[in-house]
Amino acid sequence: MDVARAELRDQERRLEKREDAVEQQQRELVRKEKLLDAHKEKLADRKDALEKKAKHLDELVEAEMKKLHEITSLSPEAARAMLLDRLSRELAEEVAAKIRQHEERLKQQAEQKAREIVTVAIQRYAADQTAGATVSTVDIPSDDMKGRIIGREGRNIRTFEKLTGVDVIVDDTPGVVIVSAFDNVRRETARLALTKLIQDGRIHPSRIEEVVLETQAEMEKHIQELGNQAVLDADVQPPHEKIVYLLGRLRFRTSYSQNVLAHSVEVAHLCGLMASELGLNPQLARRCGLLHDVGKAADHEMEGGHPKVGAELAKRYGETSKEVLHAIAGHHDDVTVDNIYTVLVAAADAISASRPGARRETLEKYVKRLADLEAVACGFPEVDQAYAIQAGRELRVIANAHRTTDADAVRVCRDIARAIEQQLDYPGEIKVTVIRESRATDTAK
Repeated sequence: MDVARAELRDQERRLEKREDAVEQQQRELVRKEKLLDAHKEKLADRKDALEKKAKHLDELVEAEMKKLHEITSLSPEAARAMLLDRLSRELAEEVAAKIRQHEERLKQQAEQKAREIVTVAIQRYAADQTAGATVSTVDIPSDDMKGRIIGREGRNIRTFEKLTGVDVIVDDTPGVVIVSAFDNVRRETARLALTKLIQDGRIHPSRIEEVVLETQAEMEKHIQELGNQAVLDADVQPPHEKIVYLLGRLRFRTSYSQNVLAHSVEVAHLCGLMASELGLNPQLARRCGLLHDVGKAADHEMEGGHPKVGAELAKRYGETSKEVLHAIAGHHDDVTVDNIYTVLVAAADAISASRPGARRETLEKYVKRLADLEAVACGFPEVDQAYAIQAGRELRVIANAHRTTDADAVRVCRDIARAIEQQLDYPGEIKVTVIRESRATDTAK
């Protein structure tokens, strides 16, 4: 009995193992069936895709066959033209990309070369600082001389002021008398005449008139000599004698305490150095630089800024070079700059004005003037941004295109100019330019 039972248990275990194996085989068969179904779906999809590609290829072949039939009916010239046209269209984008790459490379090289040229010109040119004093004082041997200068009932001082066009300030300051005038040439003439009278000791109306006339003649001669010396220093062909005289007058004109004649000679030399580096005509460049501020000698006598006045005077007195006239009129971007010599003059002008010590103005005052200009413009609701440039001589304003029209831009420009006149103190003129800019931006994804 025990043996039979043991055999039965063995048989049961073997049967259980067989059942497990059969179930495992069934599960494997189910998995393989699912895998086969997935492969069938993939094959069906690939079949559909291949059929579509085959259909597309058939269409392409048919289209090419049609083109070939058309070409076979064309002349060689027409076929060549069709082929070239197709190649041109295919290469257009590639050519445009290459051009953009070359343009960017050329811009970078041009900027680097420009910096090198300016640096070399600055390093090679060395001159004394061009800032000069603007206060004229006359020393007197004793305070008793003040009474003789004033004269009985003020006759002497009134005669002197009438003949010279200046104001003579006689105050409690010991040992000096101050000469004040808007015109620097008049002030210098009066200073020299008063010095002569004090040295001579004879101070009365008739003697004052005689000395003043004599000093005025000497001053005219001195101004002409100063102009001739400036022409020699700049190494240019002498212009008309009237232009030379105007150059001499610049000796008595200052801009932010910078002597304008010394500044003009400096600009001439810087222009010549940069022109030599660029392979241009250095003598023509020096002439442009020397005459660029000639209008400052007469801008208070004529209407307009000194670039416009200077160009008119130069043309009136026989200056025929288009480069020189354009440089005078356009060195502050008052006209469209399309001449290389004008660019050189503008660069040299900025270098001379920004040299350390050239102008007696602290950095804080300079920055404050620019900030005040920009603040006035930004106070208008139509303005997005404002930039003061050209050492505060020009204000560029970006107006909001959505809040303004072209007509509004003209009005805003006029209002900003009037606001600057009312709120700020500044030398000379300030040009206001309003730009109404509209931008469109998109992103390629």
